[in-house]
Amino acid sequence: MISVPQHTSILIVGAGPSGLMMAAQLLRNGVQPVIIDIKQGPTNQSKALAVQARSLEIYRQLGIVDKIISEGKQAGGLAFNMGGEQLVSISLKDMGEPQTLFPFIHLYPQSKNERALLEYLTAACCPVYWETTLTSLTRNNNTLQVGLQNGDTTFQLSCDYIIGADGAHSVVRKQLGIPFTGDTYQHKFYLADIELASAMDGRQVNLFIGKSGFAGFFPMPKERSFRVVASLPDGLEDREDLQLDDVLPELERITRAAIEVEHVNWFTTYKLHHRMAEKFSDGRCFLIGDAAHIHSPVGGQGMNTGLQDAYNLGWKLAAVVNGQIKEDILGSYAAERMPVAKDLLNTTDRMFNVITSRSWFSRLLKRYVIPNALKLVWKNESMRGYFFKQVSQTGISYRDSKINLQLGHSGKIKAGDRLPYLEIYDEKKKAKTDIHAWCNKPGFTLITLGEIKESFLFTLAKWITQDYNGNINFFHLPPSENNQHIFDVFEVKTGTRKALIIRPDIHIGYINDAVDIEMMNNYLRNIVGVIG
Repeated sequence: MISVPQHTSILIVGAGPSGLMMAAQLLRNGVQPVIIDIKQGPTNQSKALAVQARSLEIYRQLGIVDKIISEGKQAGGLAFNMGGEQLVSISLKDMGEPQTLFPFIHLYPQSKNERALLEYLTAACCPVYWETTLTSLTRNNNTLQVGLQNGDTTFQLSCDYIIGADGAHSVVRKQLGIPFTGDTYQHKFYLADIELASAMDGRQVNLFIGKSGFAGFFPMPKERSFRVVASLPDGLEDREDLQLDDVLPELERITRAAIEVEHVNWFTTYKLHHRMAEKFSDGRCFLIGDAAHIHSPVGGQGMNTGLQDAYNLGWKLAAVVNGQIKEDILGSYAAERMPVAKDLLNTTDRMFNVITSRSWFSRLLKRYVIPNALKLVWKNESMRGYFFKQVSQTGISYRDSKINLQLGHSGKIKAGDRLPYLEIYDEKKKAKTDIHAWCNKPGFTLITLGEIKESFLFTLAKWITQDYNGNINFFHLPPSENNQHIFDVFEVKTGTRKALIIRPDIHIGYINDAVDIEMMNNYLRNIVGVIG
């Protein structure tokens, strides 16, 4: 029998990547949640494979990115094949330089992501209550009452907030009565994690297109191991107890190659869905990850989007629970994340329909148009950079959010954008660092650029200490030849200044050409809702 507290500030339902990241973000910001899951333990199945650059930046803030990098591997390239011919091959190696410290697609399965996050939770003495089911949810003013079941034992728990991170069949979403609208793709697919006896490039993603379907080979960290995702052959869609041997002849027809399988680690058939909850929050209840949105696996976006949902909501909810920010800020979670999910569903849906379509027009597109378009895009540095921004999720911006404030000259970088990754030379320490490292501590970060007298820098530090309990991190970058590139990026000319307030999720909340304490106070107090 488990022992769950009678009350918690935050209950997280679901201990997949999104729920575990939510717990990690709360712990990082000083809040201890309760997290439950119906499963017996973390998944042993690889499931999602790709960890994008933006997720690696989040892991870096948590201090666990080195482990994740060392246990995975970088995707080296992408090849597009049809009729036994390789139509195009593009390199993915470090394609995002210099946009991020992690300019690549990292191959690191969901099972390993879950274990890395579980280790973080264990180090913070935050257990996961496995084999525990949410059976009821009722609201009473500002308190939520939930019924839980573990084995034959049922018990009640009260909480101030609840996070539904319990997947596509979310009990939390169903208890709240939130519609999950969308559709199911027509065809059925299979997924296999296999170890090959025959040679295949262990760093390259290989897509094979045939008249009757498609197959994708995605390299996994272990040598000669691949994830195969493919459409089920006609005539097998209604068969029970299918095995890899049943689909292997069709797979060899599509790839036009003999496939020698040494070991099958996992094989499953499934239908794919694209759906989105009509709202991501309802009072003190929130949905993140697959409980809020599910879509096709194109581009390796699913797990990463769930991690970012948790990243966006985590700091806001922790600040409210800690009494640092007014509760109104919680409305910005759905306002910021729903447009991201909607765009992602539309984009992945279009791409997936093109890949899976068997029409003659689609085959012409895949045979002639798409390969040539990819070649052209990859030759153009700016287009290649744009592609990386979309896939890596570093291009996501919240410019329309009500908790941002843009003042002064409106340059290329605006409030709401992710803070660009830029290397910095610390003139005092005579060492290299980067602007993201300045934002590694919890809380907001004030960065001032330009010529500012030491007496005024002291005034700024005093203001932060007295008015904000020292809870705002503060860095100043004076003009120097070594750091001129930073001044160029932020369009700070000689003799001028700029003030940036960076949100805890490394998005820019405030930009102003003036370093003005009254204006910054207005932003923090009246727009963000920081409590004095």
